[in-house]
Amino acid sequence: MAAQAAAAAQAAAAAQAAAAQAAQAEAAESWYLALLGFAEHFRTSSPPKIRLCVHCLQAVFPFKPPQRIEARTHLQLGSVLYHHTKNSEQARSHLEKAWLISQQIPQFEDVKFEAASLLSELYCQENSVDAAKPLLRKAIQISQQTPYWHCRLLFQLAQLHTLEKDLVSACDLLGVGAEYARVVGSEYTRALFLLSKGMVSGGRCAIEKACCGATCTLVSLLFPALFDLFELLLMERKLQEVHPLLTLCGQIVENWQGNPIQKESLRVFFLVLQVTHYLDAGQVKSVKPCLKQLQQCIQTISTLHDDEILPSNPADLFHWLPKEHMCVLVYLVTVMHSMQAGYLEKAQKYTDKALMQLEKLKMLDCSPILSSFQVILLEHIIMCRLVTGHKATALQEISQVCQLCQQSPRLFSNHAAQLHTLLGLYCVSVNCMDNAEAQFTTALRLTNHQELWAFIVTNLASVYIREGNRHQEVLYSLLERINPDHSFPVSSHCLRAAAFYVRGLFSFFQGRYNEAKRFLRETLKMSNAEDLNRLTACSLVLLGHIFYVLGNHRESNNMVVPAMQLASKIPDMSVQLWSSALLRDLNKACGNAMDAHEAAQMHQNFSQQLLQDHIEACSLPEHNLITWTDGPPPVQFQAQNGPNTSLASLL
Repeated sequence: MAAQAAAAAQAAAAAQAAAAQAAQAEAAESWYLALLGFAEHFRTSSPPKIRLCVHCLQAVFPFKPPQRIEARTHLQLGSVLYHHTKNSEQARSHLEKAWLISQQIPQFEDVKFEAASLLSELYCQENSVDAAKPLLRKAIQISQQTPYWHCRLLFQLAQLHTLEKDLVSACDLLGVGAEYARVVGSEYTRALFLLSKGMVSGGRCAIEKACCGATCTLVSLLFPALFDLFELLLMERKLQEVHPLLTLCGQIVENWQGNPIQKESLRVFFLVLQVTHYLDAGQVKSVKPCLKQLQQCIQTISTLHDDEILPSNPADLFHWLPKEHMCVLVYLVTVMHSMQAGYLEKAQKYTDKALMQLEKLKMLDCSPILSSFQVILLEHIIMCRLVTGHKATALQEISQVCQLCQQSPRLFSNHAAQLHTLLGLYCVSVNCMDNAEAQFTTALRLTNHQELWAFIVTNLASVYIREGNRHQEVLYSLLERINPDHSFPVSSHCLRAAAFYVRGLFSFFQGRYNEAKRFLRETLKMSNAEDLNRLTACSLVLLGHIFYVLGNHRESNNMVVPAMQLASKIPDMSVQLWSSALLRDLNKACGNAMDAHEAAQMHQNFSQQLLQDHIEACSLPEHNLITWTDGPPPVQFQAQNGPNTSLASLL
């Protein structure tokens, strides 16, 4: 009886203790939920009250909460501080604690791996890549039973290797990811890994030229890892190894049956790869069917609803990009195509649409991908402005690119050579040839990317040609290195055609007219084959000039008239100016007084427009950028009294 009484007393005591513990847990849960609710209220206020949010989360710790609550609160604090403040030291401290504590708690994968993912991101931002890599490797090693996180962390480490230009390691990781996705039965994510590998393989033998969700849903968790791989494709174009991988990816995408949004997202990814592949090769005409498919595909995606049922396989919980970002991306590749083809008004139209969309997105989203898209769009539209005779606007947009690059060291590192190249092109347009030479030389120093290198050398050679006999030895060396007749350094159809044009221009200035005609006819043949309208217009007007010098007025007219028509369609102000001058002289020589007067009036109008724009551009404080050749872009510009460059070349 005594034993039974003791047992009963023990049971009662245990029940009492359990009840007390439950009451304590309930009380703990209530204060915790209250503080969490206040923190979320302050975080989502308009505008956000981040300081109060942080205070609410910090108030959790004096209650000495259970380890799960402690680890989760450290993660939440680290995330808020990382995303909404510049206090990276405190953010790092909280994330390190979240990672350390969560490893001691079983069945706590979301907090554990999100802490690892976010902490490695912060390490990279602080240039502590050597701390990020082992952290990600350990997280990958212990996440193999958690498909979603295992795939996400593999993508993230692949991104890190890509940023370091270690493309072999990036490809290896993406291959591991593709095999893992196959084993866990996710053909969708296998396709994403293979398409990503297609981008990196495209960069691996290539030219080096042209994000993060917080919950386990169909979000763009792929895009922080994949954006840099995409940017690498734009900037690292090499083509030989891509064909087999693209073929395999195409088959997987077409055969995969599943969530409509995911399928269309895969198709957009695949088609973006195809389109950029063609554009990298300078095949502007050949790309049109793929570009049309891509534009139709993005229209289809925009009609689909996001509230689809979540996939049952955790490894499928990815999107390549959000719909809104994909729309901007399709605008971007359309701008790239329009610029190469010489449809500059179309390029302007789609740039305006893309930039408007970007401004809306940046109000809600601080993802680095948006700034990168903005820089690439501006780089293309700046080149268009220089062609259409809007130098002042181009210069202000170059300054805008400088400001964006000042906000992100990685962005500046990736685009410094392009920025100096744009300044070189601007200098040519305002006849500052010494500054153009300095800018192009700086750009060459900052890049070892073959295709960008060839583009810069082609433009630098044209500067030396216009400068006469000052740089003969250097010019001959450059022309030999971009000789289109043999051993041309890149596979771009467009750049090779441009190299023929530069050779023709050089022969023209040397008075070797038959040789010049041979080179220019080769340019025409190549540019007509791929609808490279601006090269066609330039070649026609130069051929017309040669025939005029040779006294063959009829043949000259046959060249200059279509050159003027094409230049008006582009529109290309320099070629219009050149063509109108030739038409004036041709008609005067042939005794066509009325036509000569009309052409002279056109020439005067073009001259006045270009002169006014020239004066406006050179008077801007941003014009001082032409002297910047070292270090990060200058923050401020001093105003100039007026233009200090020759206007003779415009008249």
